[in-house]
Amino acid sequence: MEETLACCFTGHRPARLPWGERENDPRCLDMKLQIRRALERAWEAGCRHFISGMARGCDLYFAEAVLALRQRHPEAVLEAARPYEGQAASWLPQERARYQAILDQCDFETMVQHQYDRGCMMRRNRYMVNRSVRLIAVYDGTPKGGTFNTLAYAMRRGLETDILEVSP
Repeated sequence: MEETLACCFTGHRPARLPWGERENDPRCLDMKLQIRRALERAWEAGCRHFISGMARGCDLYFAEAVLALRQRHPEAVLEAARPYEGQAASWLPQERARYQAILDQCDFETMVQHQYDRGCMMRRNRYMVNRSVRLIAVYDGTPKGGTFNTLAYAMRRGLETDILEVSP
């Protein structure tokens, strides 16, 4: 794989978002627009490789936004960083179909490990940060959880950060 500037993403799952699963909610539509704008900023900063952790919620919004970006910039690369093989196994059928449709369009797929264990999500997040120069985060300000930990790790590593705040 050719060395390019990478941008990774962290963000909340539906349970932590004020709109939950309702993607037609104006707040969700606004967040998706903010993600697209953040991707444009990353593109303008020279990022060509984008890494999604493929979790439900904001990770999938990000991956879909990268696929839309690729329509305008065919050289954009999307990598799925899966924490373990069965990541979507317990999801509802329509969620698994969405996940698979995104995977089918990814340029690269990285499996951090085969089986689930307590640390696999953190290892996936560190994998993404360690390969990136920039992080886009959808963050509600809560000082705990995976998004907080990933954002803190990225800041310690000196990544450029683009924080999109979730408002109620």
